[in-house]
Amino acid sequence: TDLASIYERAGRVEGRSGSITQIPILTMPNDDITHPIPDLTGYITEGQIYVDRQLHNRQIYPPINVLPSLSRLMKSAIGVNMTREDHSDVSNQLYACYAIGKDVQAMKAVVGEEALSPEDLLYLEFLTK
Repeated sequence: TDLASIYERAGRVEGRSGSITQIPILTMPNDDITHPIPDLTGYITEGQIYVDRQLHNRQIYPPINVLPSLSRLMKSAIGVNMTREDHSDVSNQLYACYAIGKDVQAMKAVVGEEALSPEDLLYLEFLTK
C-alpha cells in the first residue's frame, strides 16, 4: 500500500544500510480503530499500544487498553534463556482473565453487582487491580 511504502522509506539514507525503529502515533477520528489509517498501520507495524481516552479520563496512567494492544514480536522474545518456560501460557491466561473481566463489567452495568456470581466478582476484582 502507499502507507506501507511511506513507512518503509522513513529513515532511508542512500548508500547506507541499517534500520530504524518507528513509533507512529495516530489520532483516530472519533476513536475509531477501524478507520483505514489506524487499521492499515496496525497491519504494517509489528504491534501497537492502544492509549484509551476513557482510561485517561478516569485518571488511569498510563492509559493503555491492554486488549487491543498487541505485539507480533513477543513470540520471538520469549522462551528458553529469555523468559520463564510458561511465559506464553501465563500471558494467554492473563489476557483471557482481563477479557472476561471486561465482559463481567459490562454485565454488571446491566444487571447490577448483586446479580453477579462469586466467580464474576473475582474477575471484576482482577480487572480493577
